[in-house]
Amino acid sequence: MFAARCRGFVLPADYVACGFIRRINPRLADCPVMSASLTFSHAFTRTLALTLLLTGISTVAHAADVPGSQDLPNLPRLEDAEIVDYRPSVELERIYPLGSIRKISGQLRFDGQVSGRGNVTGITYQLPVEHSADEAFTAAREALQQQGAQLLFWCQARDCGESSLWANEVFGNAKLYGADNGQSYLLLRLAAPADNTLVALYGITRGNRRAFLHVEQFQSSTPLGDLLPTSATLLRELKSTGELELPMLTAAPQEPWITLLSRGLNLDSTLRVTLSGDQREAWRQALVAKGVRAARLEAGDRKNPGLTLELIR
Repeated sequence: MFAARCRGFVLPADYVACGFIRRINPRLADCPVMSASLTFSHAFTRTLALTLLLTGISTVAHAADVPGSQDLPNLPRLEDAEIVDYRPSVELERIYPLGSIRKISGQLRFDGQVSGRGNVTGITYQLPVEHSADEAFTAAREALQQQGAQLLFWCQARDCGESSLWANEVFGNAKLYGADNGQSYLLLRLAAPADNTLVALYGITRGNRRAFLHVEQFQSSTPLGDLLPTSATLLRELKSTGELELPMLTAAPQEPWITLLSRGLNLDSTLRVTLSGDQREAWRQALVAKGVRAARLEAGDRKNPGLTLELIR
C-alpha cells in the first residue's frame, strides 16, 4: 500500500482520484497523479464520490482534525482552520469569569462570574498562517450575534489579565498560552429557546506567531436566570460594531439597565450616540439624570424593537 501527498494531505492509494479531489477542493487542482499505472474504473470513482458526498465526509478539507472531533452546529469554522484539541460533551461544574483575572495568594480572582453545572464541549482550532486570532474571534462573534446571542463579558489584550491563567486555570489547555496583549475573551448567552446555553470564545497568538481560537459550549442543567453584561462590555461592543441593539428594553427605563448604560457611556466621555426606539426620550432623560451629558445624546430614527444606540462618528 502506498500513498499520494497533495499539498500536505496524505491520501491512501484507494483515494487517489485527482479528478474527484479537484471537484471537492479546487485548491488541490495541481495534485499530481502518482503513476500512469494507477488506473481506476469510472464505476469505482463514481461510487467513491457518491459515498463521500452522501455520508458528509470531508476527507480532504479537514484531514488534519483530531479523530472524532466536530464543529459546533451553530458556529462555522474559519476556512482552513484545523481542530487540534477536542473535548466531547461531559457534565461538569463550570465557572466563567466576568472580569479581568489575576492570582492573589494562590487563589484565582475576578470581579464577577457565571457558574453552574452542565454539559461542556471544548474545541481548539489552529488557524492557518494567513489568518489572525482576531479575524477568527471576530468571525465567530459576528456569527453568534447574528443568531441573537447576547454578549455578557468581552475583554481584549491586557484588560483580560494573564494569558497563562486563562489557558491553564480557566480552560485547562496549555496550547492557549500566549502573549497577554495577543488575547481576546468573550462570553455569550444564546438566544431563546437555547438561552440556558453559554458559548465562550478565547483567541490567542502564541510566541511562535501561531494563532488559535478556543470555543467552549456550556449547556446548563438548570435555568441560568437573569444575566447582565458588564458596562465595559457594552462600551466595547458599541465602539467595535458602531451600534448597541437591546431588543429586550421595550418598556420604560428601569434599573439596572439605566446604571449599566450610563456607566458604559461615561467610561468614554468623548462618545456621542443616537437613541432609537419607542422609549428613546425616556431613556435620554434617564441617562442624563445619571450623569451623561445631554449634548452626547441625540434622537435616532431606527425602527428596531427595544432600544438601539448608534455611535455618531
